[in-house]
Order: sequence, then C-alpha cells, then structure tokens
Amino acid sequence: MHLLNLGILAHVDAGKTSLTERLLHAAGVTDEIGSVDAGSTRTDTLALERQRGITIKSAVVSFPLDSVTVNLIDTPGHPDFIAEVERVLGVLDGAVLVVSAVEGVQAQTRVLMRTLRRLRIPTLVFVNKIDRRGAREEAVLRELARRLAVPLVPMGTATALGTRDARFVPRLGPSALDALTDHDDDLLTAYVTGDVPDDRLHTALATQTRQTLVHPVYFGSAITGAGVPELITGIERLLPTATGDPDAPLSGTVFKVERGPAGEKIAYARIFSGTLRVRDRVPFGGGGEVGGGGCVIGGVAQEAWITGLAVFEKGTDIRQDRVGAGRIAKVWGLGGIRIGDALGAPGRAYVHHFAPPTLETVVVPGPGADRRSLHLALTQLAEQDPLIGVSHDELRGETSVSLYGEVQKEVIQATLADEYGLDVTFRETTTLCIERLVGTGQAVEFNKRDPNPFLATVGLRVDPAPPGAGVRFRLEVELGSMPYAFFKAVEDTVRETLGQGPHGWRIPDCAVTMTHSGYSPRQSHAHQGFDKSMSSTGYDFRGLTPLVLIEALRRAGTLVHEPMHRFRIEAPADTLGALLPVLARLGAVPESTGAHGQEGVLEGAVPAARVHELEQRLPGLTRGEGELETSFDHYAPVTRGPLPERPRTDHNPLNRKEYLLNVTRRVGD
Repeated sequence: MHLLNLGILAHVDAGKTSLTERLLHAAGVTDEIGSVDAGSTRTDTLALERQRGITIKSAVVSFPLDSVTVNLIDTPGHPDFIAEVERVLGVLDGAVLVVSAVEGVQAQTRVLMRTLRRLRIPTLVFVNKIDRRGAREEAVLRELARRLAVPLVPMGTATALGTRDARFVPRLGPSALDALTDHDDDLLTAYVTGDVPDDRLHTALATQTRQTLVHPVYFGSAITGAGVPELITGIERLLPTATGDPDAPLSGTVFKVERGPAGEKIAYARIFSGTLRVRDRVPFGGGGEVGGGGCVIGGVAQEAWITGLAVFEKGTDIRQDRVGAGRIAKVWGLGGIRIGDALGAPGRAYVHHFAPPTLETVVVPGPGADRRSLHLALTQLAEQDPLIGVSHDELRGETSVSLYGEVQKEVIQATLADEYGLDVTFRETTTLCIERLVGTGQAVEFNKRDPNPFLATVGLRVDPAPPGAGVRFRLEVELGSMPYAFFKAVEDTVRETLGQGPHGWRIPDCAVTMTHSGYSPRQSHAHQGFDKSMSSTGYDFRGLTPLVLIEALRRAGTLVHEPMHRFRIEAPADTLGALLPVLARLGAVPESTGAHGQEGVLEGAVPAARVHELEQRLPGLTRGEGELETSFDHYAPVTRGPLPERPRTDHNPLNRKEYLLNVTRRVGD
C-alpha cells in the first residue's frame, strides 16, 4: 500500500484538530470523535493543550484509506509555536490548509500558504465550519483568491450555510475549468470545442495539484462531517504519495525529539531512502543550530546503535525491526540526536523557513526552587524546540529564554510545573536584537608573550557576511600546524563567543578566519608525568579565543539591529489618514497603500518592539474595524534613541582585567 505523509495546517481555532479527529473516525481508527472542548482529542495529549483547546506540539497519527496509508501530522496553529510547524514542513508529501468559513483568511493562513507554495508542497484547502452562524462561501472564495493570491479550483458548492443541515455538493464548475486550462493547452482546446471527458478533467486536476499549479478547495464541517468524505477522496486521489528506494543508502531527517518515561531521547524521523534497522550503527549529525552556517573543520557526525523502532499504524505506534523509505519512524538509541539532524547520508537539508524568536524573558524560580534543576529542565525543553534559546548568566544566577510570544510563557510555566515540579514566574518580555559587522577587523595574541597568560597563539580575522549566511569558520594556517583538538577548541569557542557581541547581542552572520596558530608541545620533567604548566591544553585555546575575537570585533565595529515586522492593515479607507501619524510615532515605515471599495490597505514595516502598542491603538483609530497582520521580515539598524545594550552572561572579554580574573584567577598587564 502507498504511503502519504500529510500535514494539517491552519490559523489557530480554524478547526485543525477537530478535522483530524473526524478523519480518524471516518477511517475507523476511533469509535468516538474526540472533542477539543471536552479535552478528549487523540492528538492533543498535553494537559495544557486540553485545558486551552489549542495544539502546542505536533503529533503523528496514522489511518488507512482504500489505496493509501496516511501518516497525519496535526500541527499548532498559534503563531507562538511556528517552530513546531516549521519542522514538519520538510517531511510532508502534501498538506491540507484549514480555513474558517466564518473568520476567513487570517494572518497565519497567509504565512502558511506562502511557505507551502515556496516549498512546492501540494495543498488542498478545506473551508471548515460551514454549519456555524456567519459562514460564507462566495465571500471566502474571493478572500482566498485575493489575499492568498493562488490559483484555486472550487470542488463544489455549499448549501444551507450557517445551519446544522449545511452540506457540500461536489461539482466542478466553469471556474474550475478556467483554472485548469490556464496550465494545459490541450485541455483548453477540448474545452473550447466542448469535449472535456470527466476522466480527462480529473487527470488534469490531479497532475496540476501535485505540481502545485492549483489548489482544490472543499467546503465542510469537521463537527457534522459535511464535506469530509469528499476531502478524503481528494487526499487519496489528488496528493502525491511518498517515494524513495528502500535499497538505496540510508537518508533521513529528524523533525521532532521528545523524552520517554525513563528520560530517554526519542527521535521522530522521516526516512527518504534506504532502510533503518534495529541494531544498525547509524551516523547522524549536522542539525540543531539556529542560523546555521558552514564550517571547514567541524561538523563531525556522531554514530549510535539503533535500539528500537516504531511506525504509526491505525491510530497508534507499533514496534518494528525495520523501517523503509517513505515512512515516519520513532527511533530509540540516538542519545546525542538534535532536531534537524540527518540520519545516514544527508537528505533534504533542514532549512529554517521562519524567523528565530525576537523576544526574550528571564525565568524567575519560585521559593525553594533549585536553580541547577531549573537550568537542566529548560535545557531539555530546548532540545524539543531548538528555537527556544536558553542562556545562563552565572554572575547574576539568571536564566533567560527566547520566545515567539506571551503564550509560550504559559506553556513553559505549565510544563516546568507538571513535568519537573518547578514553580517559576517571568520578568517582563524584552525584544531580542542582533549585531552586524560594519567592516573587517583582526587581532592576534602570541604564545609566551605578555600580556598573554595562556600557552597558545590565536589570530583571528572577522569579515561581514550577508544576512542568512550564518557563521563560517575558516583556516589560513596549515591544519597540521598543531593538534586538531586545539583547532576545534578555537572554533567551538568562536561560535560560543559570537552569542554576545560588543553590545551583548548575538552576531548571526560573519566569516571568522584563523590567521595565526601556535602551541607549546607536550613537555614533562625528568621521571615525571605530563606538566600542563609547560604544555598547551584545550583550556589555553578556549581561554584566549574570546579575548582575541572580541578585540577583532571591536576593530571591525558592529551595529545593533532590531527586528522589524512586516505589517498589513485593512481598515475603512477614511481612517488611513489618522493612522499615518501614529505609525510615524511608532517608528513604522508605510510603504504602500491601496483600496478595495470602501476598504483601505496599508502595508509597511514596524519595529517588533512597537507591534503590541500598534495592536492596542488600532481599534480606536479605525472605529473597531481595522485588522492587523504582522510577521517578522528583517533586521534594521537601530536609529532612534540610545543603542540597546544587553547585560553580558559570559566572563566579559570586553574587560581584559575582569575576564582574566574570572577565567584564570590572575590579572594580566
């Protein structure tokens, strides 16, 4: 039987999880349909998910159709959990984008469709909630066409909208033919002559859907089941099934990591080619780093024995001895695995399609809480969501986490309480900036020369890199000029030090070149063992590198950049005049205006730190009719007010005397 790895995506509250429950029931996997309101859904297993009625963690569940087995992945809809959605996209064969017939196209709907189109993932659209009061058909179709700007094929019409008797009547009308003939000249000729056989029409529909040229649209209700049989038929006939050679070399990608009851790591992996077997020794690595980047001498893959495998079948996971190409598997035994790691040969590259978090908060432990236990717990949570960065300030005894939004605070708080028995609160959320290099800078310190107290020579040059390039570490010295472990110590320390530039913010994009190297060979006194006071160790290179790198960064110069959000405001056209001066005071830059009848559209960029204030002020400025859509767009230099400084959490290599006192307990000249 063929396999299909299917994602269910939507804006929050559009009905994704309800649709998942209906599909499982229709396929005979469940006897009763789980309810979001009652907290009895199959895929929302976390206590907080059931309390709030939202999906937080992606979940995989399988069900059989006549000719295909579907691995269905229910994903979060709330924008605070966009990282969960991101990790799923790379393992999908197809998707269903759920839209509410009442609310229509919402902010997250547009973000998701843009990404699905960019990744060329075949997608069906399911307009849900046609049984709800206020449900619309033609208006939603127009909204889909205008706001998503994608070719749509309506697969039928809805009747008795807004009532429990609402139904979906399948029928391909003239608008469907118009969309299909745009990409098929032979079909256009047949259409003009009035001779379009049904099988020819459905073949063209399937072909163009799989090529992402068109997106079929179904109407229905996950609650009543209306339109769901037709959607199931579309899933089975229009979306492509998984491909891959089970006899080829192993290639897979890890998209989720969780911990089992005994604390063991369990990896969720899509196998693109080859076969994974229990007791195989498998190489893995290459993922888990936000803002990635190449490395000349690093990135050595790990290896581990596979101790257990499971696949998803008929609503549950079943242990197997082997898993072939096309399947999604749960994998035990990979202790050092990280999200984004490749299994075996590199397969599809794990690329971040969404921006990293732009907010940060300090986690405050409750009375009697163990700070070490808190840091360990947060580190384990970051394993499951690598875009939640965890940083620890040893001097202040504080731990910070990066976030997408305020809802994540509640999730982290509840998870720490329920799973780790830790009571925490949070300080006020602040905006996360970055630093970018202005020019090129270099510095060097030589072994056994004052004021260098370390037995190491390190020379580094830093060069700017374009946004998204990541951190690249290169060598201008011979790799054999000193032990490899010392080069690795320098590279690892460079990447760690770039987490806090001269102003305290992360430097995500630059090239760092090692220009000088040197060490003291292993020495010992007569009849005695190794004397580390006379011989270089990794400690020397780890200790010296931050001083050299920070000096090179200071000479290059850095600018603090703040996150900017792209905004789109739809409001009565006569209110746009009142909006413009307010946007100017918020530091926003309007870039385009337009009008659709009595409705005006304003687009531009606004500092992320001012988005919340804009959300609060918009209703009063637009008679309560304004709609705001924002999403991260880029970083821009801070031009208003003093440069934001971030308190350092390292040993402060900006201050040589303080740094050496902290690191070596002795002060250099």
